[in-house]
Amino acid sequence: MPRFGSRRTPMRGRRSRMTVIASVLMAMLTALATAFAAPTTSAAAAGKVAKDGPLSVAYVEVNNDSMLNVGKYTLKDSGENVFDIAVIFAANINYDGTNAYLHFNDNVQNVLDNADTQIRPLQEKGIKVVLSVLGNHEGAGFSNFPSQAAAAAFATQLSDTVSKYGLDGIDFDDEYADYGTNGTGQPNDSSFVYLVSALRDQMPDKLITFYFYGPASSRLTYDGVDAGAKLDYSWNAMYGTWSPPAVSLGKDRLSPAAVDIRNTGAGTATDLARQTVSEGYGVYLTYNLGGGDTSGYISGFTRELYGKDAVYTP
Repeated sequence: MPRFGSRRTPMRGRRSRMTVIASVLMAMLTALATAFAAPTTSAAAAGKVAKDGPLSVAYVEVNNDSMLNVGKYTLKDSGENVFDIAVIFAANINYDGTNAYLHFNDNVQNVLDNADTQIRPLQEKGIKVVLSVLGNHEGAGFSNFPSQAAAAAFATQLSDTVSKYGLDGIDFDDEYADYGTNGTGQPNDSSFVYLVSALRDQMPDKLITFYFYGPASSRLTYDGVDAGAKLDYSWNAMYGTWSPPAVSLGKDRLSPAAVDIRNTGAGTATDLARQTVSEGYGVYLTYNLGGGDTSGYISGFTRELYGKDAVYTP
């Protein structure tokens, strides 16, 4: 085959080929220019940028603070979200004398009822929003369902709530149940496994996370079923400490670090973030994110996790 420009190529054919080549080159240059041009709406603002580093989780005490605070922190220059998962803290598992039922206090109910202004803005940025559920001193908990049917019935209440309010999942926190109160049973080996299994069946594409604490943390397997394998993430529950949860998930799904933003020292938060990266874990847990600018504190751990400072935008 003659080279382009060869005298053996007729002039008409050569111009045709040159025209095609020119068109192809122009299309390639246009595509490159488009790819490197600054977008009118940043991908980060649209929640479409995947960070290079561990996921960051923020629990918010909605009795005191707004969920919207989670979306006010981004990484300097890139605009990526600091926090990837926001946890509404917290709904309760209550007891009516016969059955366990899901209960929302006024502040949690307000967040759910106003999902369009309290939850959707976070989700539109790419932040997942999950509802934490914990005991309420009435004897009902995740670890003492008397039967598989009872566990499945409560799982249905949870999945219905996720569907109704457009949430991204459920977080389990086995605290404050006061097992045995009101004639309730003590923790048993099957309860939590039945609950997680039923919930996973009912919402296969949603998040199920576990605050690694309480009787449920030592009752993750029953009759050959491993509830831990059905979870998406689990995190250490003791703030200011390092402790990998004993859950059968990969390191990329665990947070051995636990930080209370208002009470854990900044140096400790930084050290725990550094250890998270150095030991190859994929999640970093924070609790008690409040209002106002705490970007100085947060930057201490984002520099270790992502190599960037945190920026606060009111």
